[in-house]
Amino acid sequence: MRKREKRTAVTGDMFRLTIGRLIVAEVVFTVALLMLFLLSYWICTRVIVWQGDEWLYILLTTVFNDPMFMFFIIWLLGAIAVVFYHVYLMARYFQDITSAVGLLVAEDDTLIELPAPLKQVEMQMNQLKSESVRNARAAKDAEQRKNDLIVYLAHDLKTPLTSVIGYLTLLKDEKEISPELQEKYTGIALDKAQRLEELINEFFDITRFSLTHLTLEPETVNLTRMLEQITYEFNPILAGKDLTWELSLPADMEIVCDPDKLERVFDNLIRNAVNYSYPNSAISVAAYPDADIVILQLVNSGKTIPAEKLGRLFEQFYRMDSSRASSTGGAGLGLAIAKEIVDLHGGLIKAESADEKVIFTVLLPRDCKKNVRY
Repeated sequence: MRKREKRTAVTGDMFRLTIGRLIVAEVVFTVALLMLFLLSYWICTRVIVWQGDEWLYILLTTVFNDPMFMFFIIWLLGAIAVVFYHVYLMARYFQDITSAVGLLVAEDDTLIELPAPLKQVEMQMNQLKSESVRNARAAKDAEQRKNDLIVYLAHDLKTPLTSVIGYLTLLKDEKEISPELQEKYTGIALDKAQRLEELINEFFDITRFSLTHLTLEPETVNLTRMLEQITYEFNPILAGKDLTWELSLPADMEIVCDPDKLERVFDNLIRNAVNYSYPNSAISVAAYPDADIVILQLVNSGKTIPAEKLGRLFEQFYRMDSSRASSTGGAGLGLAIAKEIVDLHGGLIKAESADEKVIFTVLLPRDCKKNVRY
């Protein structure tokens, strides 16, 4: 839609340029013709003494007997010539722009060059081309990352599935297996099955993110209780990794939002913090309500994220840990989906990292149905 609007704007600018030049030319021609006609009339009637039988005298007498009519005829012929000339110019401009269309769709950095009167159109077309090339390259990069991750996930699916089948086969074939080994094998099979479920869910995330557009279903929500519930549900995971909570939440903080989608945001941010936190450290969750907005901060102790990676955390299919064997390596969609949901709420999400701290800040309007300037 934006490309179509820009192409229409380029055509409109060229049309307005030509019409503007035509109007100016017609005005200049009219004024010049009027001045010339008056000057000629004065010279012919006041300065030159004509002979009555000269052919020029006869012609001028005919002209000056009805000067307004003759002026109109001369002006009309000249105006038509001016119009035809500018139509010719417009046709030539269209031809130049048509020739430039080939360069506009080419995925290279060759700049479009147009005649001097079309410099504004040239600048807009080059801007449109730059944006088109940039978007095409971004889409190609995203598609490549997506394909790579599908290959990684397919590989990772095979590993836990093989383990599940292997340990279940042992339990089936070994009739005299001890209760201790039964419990061990069952536990391992369960862990691998849960990992398998996570990977399958990531495949569904890729499909949903690629094929659907998110829409909001807003309602009034107690954000404090939502955050308390979400953090409580993560307690077993934190205990398994020797992590603790540091909560600083005001009582009964209400906002208008889509609770299901906003819960997905906090879930993704917390999972990211858990995966990349140092053992025996704390994850801080704090909220600072204001009249129109709520500021939420999630801070964890972990390896400092380099600036070049920090700026790409919210890209689709980007994983900070690119190792496909890593148990923390997701599909790279969690933070991208979180950003899209926050944007839909009219909010803002950003990441900072320094001194082995990672800070995610989320700014949300108290009412997602109202536009709030930050």
